[in-house]
Amino acid sequence: MTEREALDAAALDAAGRHTRKEDHVRLAAAQWTGGGPRSDFDDVAFVHHALGAVAVEEVDPSVEMLGRRVAWPFYINGMTGGTEHTGRINRDLAIAARETGIAMACGSMSIALDDAEAARAFTVIRDENPDGLVMANLGVGRTAEDAARVVEMLRADALQLHVNAVQETVMPEGSPEFGSWLRGIEEIVRASPVPVLVKEVGFGLSPRTLLRLRELGVEWADVSGRGGTDFLRIENDRRPGGDYAYLTGFGQSAPACLLDAAATAELSPGPVLLASGGVRSPLDVLRALALGARAVGVAGAFLTAVDSGGPDALVPLLRTWQDHLRDLSALLGARTPADLAHTDVLIRGGLREYCELRGIEAGRYSRRSED
Repeated sequence: MTEREALDAAALDAAGRHTRKEDHVRLAAAQWTGGGPRSDFDDVAFVHHALGAVAVEEVDPSVEMLGRRVAWPFYINGMTGGTEHTGRINRDLAIAARETGIAMACGSMSIALDDAEAARAFTVIRDENPDGLVMANLGVGRTAEDAARVVEMLRADALQLHVNAVQETVMPEGSPEFGSWLRGIEEIVRASPVPVLVKEVGFGLSPRTLLRLRELGVEWADVSGRGGTDFLRIENDRRPGGDYAYLTGFGQSAPACLLDAAATAELSPGPVLLASGGVRSPLDVLRALALGARAVGVAGAFLTAVDSGGPDALVPLLRTWQDHLRDLSALLGARTPADLAHTDVLIRGGLREYCELRGIEAGRYSRRSED
C-alpha cells in the first residue's frame, strides 16, 4: 500500500467511525422513547415497614467511589463523543454534572486517539467540569499506552475499560479478536496512574468473569447488564438484513449479576461492584444499591433529556432524582447507601427463576432486617 493509499484508508476509517458514533446516539435515543424498556429491576420490590423511616435530614447519600468521595451514589455513565454533535452532548452532560455534583464518564475515546479533531468532543468535558469526578473510557483491545493517553487527555480521575464481545460480534465493522483481552486488561491495570473500572456494555459480568478480573488486579467493575440501551440491537440495526436479530435478550441483567456476585462473594471476593443497564428511575438506583452495588450508572434516561433540551432539561431532572433518592432512602430507613444492603426486598418473576437456576437463595433477601 502506498502512502497515499494508506492516508485514504485512514480517512475512510475515520469517516466510518464518525458515522457509527452518530448512529449509536440516534438508535440509543430511539430505544428510550416512552421512558425505557421493562427490565429485571421490576422484579425487585422493597418490603414496606410503616414505622421504619428516618428523617430526611439524617440521610447522607455520599459514597466512596474510585478513590474519591462523591456526593451521590449514581452517575452519568459513558455515552458518546467524537463528532460535533456528540461533543455538544458531552459538553451539556459535563455542565449538568458540574451543576449537580455528580460523577460522569464519557463514551469510548478510541476515535480521539487517531483523530486529533475528534479529541475536542471529549476534552470539553474537563473544560466544563474541572473539579468533578470524570472517567475516561476505552475499549479493552487498546494498549496500556493508549489508556494512559486518554487519561491524560481528559485529566481523568479513573478509566472505564469496556469489554464488549457481543457488540464486536454483531457490529458490521467489529473486530472480534478476543484472545489478547486478558493480557491487555492486566497490562492496563498494572500501568494505569488512576483506578481502572472494567465494565460490560449491556450483557452482564458473571461471577466467573468477576473472579478472573480480580486475579488480573481489577478492583472495580460495573456489571452493566441487559435491560438498558441494547447495543446488540443497535449494531444489528446497522447490519444489512439485521441477521443477528435472533440474539435479542442475550446476556444477564444487572440485578441478576448483582445477586450472582453476592452469592459467591464469601468464597471468592471480587472487585467492588457498580451497576448499570436498565436504570430508569431513582427507585432502580435504590434497588441496585440494595442488591450490592456501590454506585449506579445511568445513560439512556439522561441521554433523552440532554439530547432534546441540553443542560436546561437535564439539570432539573438530575435534581429531581437527587431529591427522590434522598426521600426514598429516608422512607426505607437507610441513612447511607450501605444501609440499603439491610433492607428487605422481594425477588419475583423471571429474576426469581434465574436465582433458582443458579442456586441462589432469593428468599433470604426478604428477611435481611431481622439479621
